[in-house]
Amino acid sequence: MTASPAELRQPQWRHDAPAAVVVFLVALPLCLGVALASGAPLFAGIIAGVVGGLVVAPLSGSALMVSGPAAGLTAIVLAAITQLGDYRAFLTAVVLGGLIQLGLAAVRAGIIGLYFPAAVIKGMLSAIGLVLILKQLPHAVGYDADAMGDETFRQANAENTFSGLGHALDALEPGAVLIALLSLVLLFGWGATPLARMRLLPAPLAVVALGVGVNAVFPALLPAWTLAPTHLVQLPVPSDAAALAAQFAFPAWEALANPVVWRVGVTLGIVASLETLLSLEATDKMDPYRREAPPNRELFAQGIGNAVSGLLGGLPVTGVIVRSAANVNAGARTRWSAILHGVLLAVAVLAIPRMLNLVPLAALAAILLHTGWKLAHPAILRGMVRLGRSQWVPYVITVTAILMTDLLVGIAIGMTVGVFIILRETLRNPPFSVVSPAGAVLTRWQLHDHVNFLHKAALLEALHALPEGARLEVDGRATRRFDADALDALHAFEETARLRRIDYRLVAIPPRPVAAGAH
Repeated sequence: MTASPAELRQPQWRHDAPAAVVVFLVALPLCLGVALASGAPLFAGIIAGVVGGLVVAPLSGSALMVSGPAAGLTAIVLAAITQLGDYRAFLTAVVLGGLIQLGLAAVRAGIIGLYFPAAVIKGMLSAIGLVLILKQLPHAVGYDADAMGDETFRQANAENTFSGLGHALDALEPGAVLIALLSLVLLFGWGATPLARMRLLPAPLAVVALGVGVNAVFPALLPAWTLAPTHLVQLPVPSDAAALAAQFAFPAWEALANPVVWRVGVTLGIVASLETLLSLEATDKMDPYRREAPPNRELFAQGIGNAVSGLLGGLPVTGVIVRSAANVNAGARTRWSAILHGVLLAVAVLAIPRMLNLVPLAALAAILLHTGWKLAHPAILRGMVRLGRSQWVPYVITVTAILMTDLLVGIAIGMTVGVFIILRETLRNPPFSVVSPAGAVLTRWQLHDHVNFLHKAALLEALHALPEGARLEVDGRATRRFDADALDALHAFEETARLRRIDYRLVAIPPRPVAAGAH
């Protein structure tokens, strides 16, 4: 990849415009599917997608992350709408969630995103890829019982991810299967076609055109294979301006008197922030130019976005991995791809909803299957295995947990395992380097930058392993911070050293801490 920093600060239309079309095609069914799975009006998903492009993207510091309604929040949103019993009251909670995100940005809480282990982030990306594959296979064969944006293991139709695959085999639609197969052949073989040189014609757009065209000829050639409207995109089609205006809903401010609204608002603000920070970290890792977006600025952008989405009747907005991965894979270079995708969503819904309702879900499922394959490529697992058990164990556990639960629960499990492994490694590894030559009479330990209570056991084990009559110098000149427990361990060994005739010297080590009130 070649582009100067100055170029990357300006729109790169040759790359950003085709990428925006790809993201639009991915986002459209997901916006509708997330709204359906959340028990919200379908138009609410579109509003959130448009806000993600036109409000969040210009304010964000990320060049490639795309925001919109998030599948990871569907369970929370569905429960909140059911509990409140009024969608307008829920919108009040969405606005509150946005204000909470602004508060988190003000106190610089975005730093939390820097502490997610790399193995967990990679596990999340691979898991989302596998979820896309497993969830889109039924749509690819014409079984559209589950909402297209659902990513949870237990589905709203009382099935789960794996039982849905079984039922899909019993409900094959030959027309959908043919469209999906042709679409996948085109996507995976796109690079070998002359059309690939036309950057303004991205492969997913060709796939959509192919799907619409094939379904259009079915009535004449194979009438039984013609896809019913239930297997096509189903955008709301307002009959006039008044009907369009009726699609917007507005917060019920009197609901602020309901403590449940406040509880839902706090939950949305915190969970949406965590999901966004995870997506931001993952998108930064996918960025071919290795740009790092400021997390607090992202929280600010998301807070504004959620406040606006709630005010207009939209679902909560977060950074979304699926859209962001599609954006990266399509060759986007700047935030203008995300902004333009928002423009395309708005224009398409307002100007050509009937045309979009001709698009087969099987063609869109093929695009998502292709994206899922890139996210979950087997080479990623092989690379993690080569890095050792401390990397592949949390990676595999994160992938498995997300597949069997949902994104947030799976990440929590992966984080727990990752932190446990880090703690175990810290406890087992001594906090020093041996800097004396091998065989030297005097052994020198150079203590590391920070020595804390987690190092106490390893430190004592190394000290007690010294042979009788040894000579040891412990050098703390490079250490910036000593924990009281570590200092206590270093000084406590002085008596043991005398008894075992060990020449034990402490250099630049602070004195032993004395507890308050000790005499």
